[in-house]
Amino acid sequence: MTTSACTVTVRGVVQGVGFRPFVYRLARANTLAGWVLNGDEGVEIRLEGARERVDAFLRKLRSEAPAAAGITDIAVALAEPSGLEEFEIRTSRSGDHRSAPISPDLAVCARCLGELFAPADRRFHYPYINCTDCGPRYSIVTRVPYDRESTTMAAWTMDSPCDHEYHDPGSRRFHAQPNACPSCGPGVTLLEGAGTIRESRQAITHAAALLRGGAILAVKGLGGYHLACDARNRAAVGSLRDRKYRKEKPFALMVRDLTTARTLVRLTPESEALLVGSAAPIVLAPALVRLDQVAPDTDELGVMLPYTPVHYLLFAAGAPDVLVMTSGNRSSEPIAYRDEDARERLAGVADAFLVGERPIARRVEDSVVRTGPQGTVVLRRSRGYAPSVVAMLPSARPVLALGADLKSAITLVVDGQAFGSQHLGDLEHYDCWRALEESIRDLLAVYQVPPAELLVVRDAHPQYRSTGAASSFSESEVAVVQHHRAHVASVLAERGAWSEMVVGLALDGTGYGDDGAIWGGELFLGSIRKGFHRVSHLRPAALVGGDAAARHPVQAAAGFLDQIETPDLTRGPFDFPSEYGRSRRLLERRTRIFSTTSAGRLFDAAAALLGFTRPVTFEGQAAMWLEWLARTAPQVEPYRCPVIGDEIDWRPLLYAIIEDRAAGRDPAEIARAFHAGLASGLADATAALCRGHGLDTAVASGGVMQNALLLERLAGSLEAGGITLLINHLVPPNDGGISLGQAALGALGPCTSSRSR
Repeated sequence: MTTSACTVTVRGVVQGVGFRPFVYRLARANTLAGWVLNGDEGVEIRLEGARERVDAFLRKLRSEAPAAAGITDIAVALAEPSGLEEFEIRTSRSGDHRSAPISPDLAVCARCLGELFAPADRRFHYPYINCTDCGPRYSIVTRVPYDRESTTMAAWTMDSPCDHEYHDPGSRRFHAQPNACPSCGPGVTLLEGAGTIRESRQAITHAAALLRGGAILAVKGLGGYHLACDARNRAAVGSLRDRKYRKEKPFALMVRDLTTARTLVRLTPESEALLVGSAAPIVLAPALVRLDQVAPDTDELGVMLPYTPVHYLLFAAGAPDVLVMTSGNRSSEPIAYRDEDARERLAGVADAFLVGERPIARRVEDSVVRTGPQGTVVLRRSRGYAPSVVAMLPSARPVLALGADLKSAITLVVDGQAFGSQHLGDLEHYDCWRALEESIRDLLAVYQVPPAELLVVRDAHPQYRSTGAASSFSESEVAVVQHHRAHVASVLAERGAWSEMVVGLALDGTGYGDDGAIWGGELFLGSIRKGFHRVSHLRPAALVGGDAAARHPVQAAAGFLDQIETPDLTRGPFDFPSEYGRSRRLLERRTRIFSTTSAGRLFDAAAALLGFTRPVTFEGQAAMWLEWLARTAPQVEPYRCPVIGDEIDWRPLLYAIIEDRAAGRDPAEIARAFHAGLASGLADATAALCRGHGLDTAVASGGVMQNALLLERLAGSLEAGGITLLINHLVPPNDGGISLGQAALGALGPCTSSRSR
């Protein structure tokens, strides 16, 4: 046999997922010598042995990799044999660059669950059971490479049995960094009033009893605290809403098992696969039962399965089989993740605290996804997904994109890998602003990016708080990217389509336009490399009071209806409140009136005309209500929404709503006709632009594209005309995905404004 030697570098999510033990076993199985270690760019491997066995190793390296691994690249370089005789796992090394992705946190695996409930197992009912296939990663890492001393488990020294597993290549816990057991690892404590239960099993048993009795429990999870209560106990859910200041926004549910989930929501094979997968997100699905106190004015429920040992132990101890499991915070604040902060902030909300001893390095909320005809859409990208690579950008320079102020998330590009952060919240809240600052420091420190080498990319809005964050990088070059162009670019960046020409739709509530107006219903032509030229848009309307109109649908309606002759809308069936009259007077005086093309505000105006005349209590509520209303009606003929020049004219839509409502038509049918009409107008404008420029691909992004009913109709209309519609899948279509588009345009495309140091 001919002796062969090579070095292999594996990039992607390959640290903290059992990849080195997998390589060790694969090399031993092929009688190869050499070594494997965690390096700065990924996993580094040295192989020496028979050429055919090296080839067999390389074939299986990708096909048989651990399920939690995500390989993006395997680079092989021939080398001279050096006479190595054994294969070993070597100590990780650190150099000048640190671009190895950190694994997201993983749901507890089936084999660990088997041990968790096996009375003879030494980890029976141990709330921190884990192995190389599961458990915490990103939420406990303090630096890379990923080793025990680089995690919040560094304070616990493994006992002899755990240490033996850690060094045994045949063990599932071979080099499992959070490895622990009841005799050497952290535990769980219950705090209730002045009382404390320190023994883990007793603490969990008593916590389950509290939940059965209607109490609200703060539970420390992987990336922060949750507030939990019995979802079928109306009094408990109502009390949680009052204490949390969350009047109407739907709560997420955690269910005992998949069988229970199937009784609550209609699951497809795709949505079931998401529920039971290692990311274990909240999955939005059509509701089979009404839980008005949990999710009012919607036909969907967000459900997730248990994903930590503590969750499973709570259910096993008798907790109700359907729990509200919502972020541990008051409305709109970031999730609490530090123990003292949680006890202070949640003191008036939770009746008791179930506190795990292992510290959390960074807050990571639950992810939210939805499946549909256009595939899986991530609505909130966090636990289970962040901070994995969302795109590969051909950029040698590090790039930090700061996103927007709503649904804040950032993207850091290192060695061409675009790492998307977890969801950070809305920056108008001070704690969310601090979370942004922490995440910026966090990622830059973890990957050791010098500010002088960094390109910082921000939104064009001069008053965004994220714009202020950019100004703090005095050593860095700063680029400015317009909001809606970034939305469009994010779809193409996911696919690595840097030069593809498309028609791009960007539909949302608000974004700072080139002309200083409030955009939100835009069509562009172009590519990431060449930039995007605005070619069409919704007809401009008046926006009364600026951002305040987003909180008051009647106020938004006043601005749109300023171009239409209307009956007295303060009378039935419309019954607009007095706020409408105040808005009309502001219009007459032209006081605090702005121009907007916002699709989000158009939805608010339609919702107001159909009965949603109260202020919203969470972002997008009126539009969600309108979509829910429309889904209760059968298919109807669309209202007319013509394209006139470079404008999509929404006036016939609102005319028709007023006429049909006054005539007594079912509001649900009207809502359905509105959705169909707007989708037809957008499709007509898009198709005309595609035909005119010889294109067959369009992309759509922005918060309005979370409206599944509008998206389905738009995609169907375009596909009937031979046009493919691409949407976001790896990052959210809302502002949580905008930083990826910023990074791509800032690094690869023409800038919409000058760059300066």
